[in-house]
Amino acid sequence: MTNKPNNPEASQLGKVSAYQTEYDASLIFPIPRQTKRDEIGVLAGVALPFFGMDWWNAYEVSWLNLRGKPQVAIVSVMAPADSPNIVESKSFKLYLNSFNQTKLAGVDALRSLLQADLSAGFGAPVQVSITTQNQFSLCAMQDFDGILLDRLDIEVDRYTPDPDLLKADHSTPAVEETLVSHLLKSNCLVTGQPDWGSVQITYVGAPIDQEGLLRYLIGFRNHNEFHEQCVERIFVDIQRLCKPQKLSVYARYTRRGGLDINPWRTNFSTGKMPSNARLARQ
Repeated sequence: MTNKPNNPEASQLGKVSAYQTEYDASLIFPIPRQTKRDEIGVLAGVALPFFGMDWWNAYEVSWLNLRGKPQVAIVSVMAPADSPNIVESKSFKLYLNSFNQTKLAGVDALRSLLQADLSAGFGAPVQVSITTQNQFSLCAMQDFDGILLDRLDIEVDRYTPDPDLLKADHSTPAVEETLVSHLLKSNCLVTGQPDWGSVQITYVGAPIDQEGLLRYLIGFRNHNEFHEQCVERIFVDIQRLCKPQKLSVYARYTRRGGLDINPWRTNFSTGKMPSNARLARQ
């Protein structure tokens, strides 16, 4: 399968779509990451200031076994942050729905198709895991660890991102802390539909002003950008203005169309990736 990256406006977002129920890998619509990275100063040909993953969890996945009996599962996909493309979420859903009346020999056959097609769409190898029906009871729920910024009684009057709100006190010793907010909201770049999320920020460095950080995060409320792009903007703004020695930004968004997208960007390694367990709102 060959997928050429496209502009978001050319995707199926915001358009009436006929749902295909038989396998069609051509439905996957890749979008280059670089266009939005240029906006935040992450230029092509220069080493990325972060590494990480985008976790996609799909809860509306079904196909037919060879006898025509429907099967259901939860599919999780890990796409590397250094892949050249993201995949537009509606096209991802349309692609998954194309399996609905497709007969497959089993879970391994499904995984093989997903792995090949999505790796082609993202432009880099992805990892695919499938949770079958008899494993559903093992699915865990978590909450973000960290200091809750939402406890702060602040006045807010800006609903677009304002990096000037970000400050750190470099006159005091460095700290290591994790800050959490459930007040992240952004909007789809194409349709303007709301995307709701929670964000966890872990850093080592001069203490970041918590009120300013919370105001900054709330400032995404009227901002139109895809999930991955919002997280990279948050990372780059904090890194540039607060200058932490280490920084990690992890956001988990609520699902839309049976999909949730959870980007993680970091510039240091702890030897393990954060958990993909869903939050209560997911």
